Amino acid sequence: MSRADFALRQGEVHAIVGDNGAGKSTLLKLIAGAFRPDAGAILINGEQVELSSPRTAQQAGVATVFQDLGLVDDLDATANLFLGRELYRPAPLSWFGVLNKKAMRERATQEITRLKVNLEADRMLGSMSGGQRQAIAVARAVAFGTQVIVMDEPTAALGVRETAAVLDLIRQLKAEGLSIVVVSHSLFDVFAIADRITVLRHGRTVRTIGAKETSLDEMMKLMTSAFEGVSA
Repeated sequence: MSRADFALRQGEVHAIVGDNGAGKSTLLKLIAGAFRPDAGAILINGEQVELSSPRTAQQAGVATVFQDLGLVDDLDATANLFLGRELYRPAPLSWFGVLNKKAMRERATQEITRLKVNLEADRMLGSMSGGQRQAIAVARAVAFGTQVIVMDEPTAALGVRETAAVLDLIRQLKAEGLSIVVVSHSLFDVFAIADRITVLRHGRTVRTIGAKETSLDEMMKLMTSAFEGVSA
């Protein structure tokens, strides 16, 4: 990638769009800490940060929900929400790796209720719909001091009803003041939720524009034409 940039405002949904090979996945992985940039800078709240790994990105308040979700079918909602961040009973039980299942279940129930997801904390992931799985992945992302959520194709392979539920979830997160980056191939979904849209082409930013200031036809032209230029 080269000359690719965008600015995320607090409490906005910012969509990143582009044709295949435009650089969307690379940009997402840079924000997530999975890739390290060769040049340029990432700023959070005006301060330059080095997101050298997914853990450092999380510590900086950036959580990424990848398309594969990173969840485990054989575990319930609670276990998936705390995957890699399990709570243990106080010492000396913690020395033997005894989990504090009650505390985790209570916290999971709070997060699921907060996101208005209709399922129980002990529900096995393998029995959930695609929309419910996406909600658990989002709950896991927002439960630990997150300021920015990056979502990779959040409605891919979902039905109409499940897509609507995920879009409502994104609107709810925005209403809570979180900043959300959505990488998506679905321009229809983008126009349903985005405040601003950044178009990438061949690894460069073509334009950033307000969703209400453009149209589906213009987006298609920006994604596929040779037009280049940047506007705020």
